[in-house]
Amino acid sequence: MRLRARQFDFTFPRPALIMGIVNVTPDSFSDGGQFFDPDAAVKHAFDLCEQGADVIDIGGESTRPRATPVSEAEELRRVIPVIEQLAGKMELPISIDTVKPAVARAAIKAGASIVNDIAANRADEEMWRVVAESGAGYVAMHMQGAPPTMQENPHYTDVVAEVNEFFEKSLNRLAGAGVNPEQIILDVGIGFGKSLEHNLELLRHWSSFRKWDRPLLLGVSRKSFINQWLGGKATERLPASLACACWAVQSGAQIIRTHDVAATRQAVRMTETLISHVGHLGHTKS
Repeated sequence: MRLRARQFDFTFPRPALIMGIVNVTPDSFSDGGQFFDPDAAVKHAFDLCEQGADVIDIGGESTRPRATPVSEAEELRRVIPVIEQLAGKMELPISIDTVKPAVARAAIKAGASIVNDIAANRADEEMWRVVAESGAGYVAMHMQGAPPTMQENPHYTDVVAEVNEFFEKSLNRLAGAGVNPEQIILDVGIGFGKSLEHNLELLRHWSSFRKWDRPLLLGVSRKSFINQWLGGKATERLPASLACACWAVQSGAQIIRTHDVAATRQAVRMTETLISHVGHLGHTKS
């Protein structure tokens, strides 16, 4: 399986990619305001590189539940200076976390190589044309509803089947818009229009999403569904986040999106080591 994102090219199987989060926002649920200053965001991105990140994901608009949307101009003001300072100074793909085609286009021009789109179930093809024309990688994420209201009453008859149906439709629609399948990453959208039970069901059946033969991205880092099950503030959810990451890697995830790069990298690499040395029945290979 191959992933192409402009000048970057990854072939799987390989160690899972660790995507480090840099929120250039005042209101993100976990680290809002910490890296709102562009210089602080740039420093944090380089810190995540030192910790072992394989991809840096830059976001200028909070997508937490009940978040207030920001204007295109404001989002551009937040993210473009950060991407411009990082591009050419790090040998890692830069991802832009946005739902706005104009922001994606400007970010790619500034040096981004991946578009992380929580609104992949969109009606128009403008975002996809940006991706097709640029050769950027594209994260197609499943979301029911929109951030301001998505957690009010999420409902599914069969969440796993419906997410798989979304992936099938997305792959077909993206191909129709000229996006090469090798550019596409799939994300089930943990916490985006889903109850605690929905999130757990998606994790439980993670391996069912492998049939699309595309890299699977997991984003659970510090999310509130952990609090619903186990309690704890956002900054106290690392152990549970790591457990989910390790489970997903064992079940076939290729990319883990996280606030905590060093700890996640260590946990994931240990999981991969165990997978490679332990047989299907739990016996050490001879």
